[in-house]
Amino acid sequence: MTSREDDALAQAAVAALTGQLALAPKPGLPDPRDLDARSTRREHDSLRWSARALAPGLAAMAASARRTGEASPVLRAELGSIGRSTEHSVGLAGGGHKGALWALGLLVAAAALDPRAKAREIAATARKIAAFNDKGAPKRPSRGSSISAKYGAAGARGEARAGFPHVRRALDALATARKAGATENQARLDALLTVMSTLQDTELLYTAGPFGLRHVQAGARGVLEAGGTATGAGAEALTALDADLYERGWSPRGSAGLLAGALFLDALPTR
Repeated sequence: MTSREDDALAQAAVAALTGQLALAPKPGLPDPRDLDARSTRREHDSLRWSARALAPGLAAMAASARRTGEASPVLRAELGSIGRSTEHSVGLAGGGHKGALWALGLLVAAAALDPRAKAREIAATARKIAAFNDKGAPKRPSRGSSISAKYGAAGARGEARAGFPHVRRALDALATARKAGATENQARLDALLTVMSTLQDTELLYTAGPFGLRHVQAGARGVLEAGGTATGAGAEALTALDADLYERGWSPRGSAGLLAGALFLDALPTR
């Protein structure tokens, strides 16, 4: 793999992240249809700029994996160092996408290790990388790790160390919806709702607590059980869920980051 291919992996990951930003309506998440509102436009533009700011760091992660050649403690330490530097750059660009950076960084590195690997093989390799401790990580617990410990949630680290089960579920949901004739937007929304229906989203636990998490999970399941977003009943349930989460100020950002991981794997030519 060359530096050009490292850049291509990084750009594919950024495209996956900006692709999920364009979905509408996204329950509880910034909706590109609402850009007439000045505050919403500012938030959406900030998310787009910060997504693009991930590209150099993701390319560096791919290059590190290519140079290291295997899932190892050395690679894990390098990815952690690059990730922390990238977080700082993204913060200067407007912030956001911390969870997505964690997932996409591991998946990009795993894809760089074996360019011929299929999606589930890449997820398995990412699990091997995540199994090593990052000795350079700050000793102070992050908000996500604190919430994970408080509520017994897997969190981003647990998701990675389990081989990204929700990324794999999102891939299955994409395939199922497309086969059933859904539009690409509908298929991606169904994939997002599939993740939301079972993920112990630490962002939701932080803002809404266990009750809020269960409420969001039930709402997502309700849309899917109504037939998904390609059906009239499912679309109506999605609109109601979106309005409900917007009114409550609850945002399933963890689910959105994992959807970006699934869209990245889905876009790879060897998927």
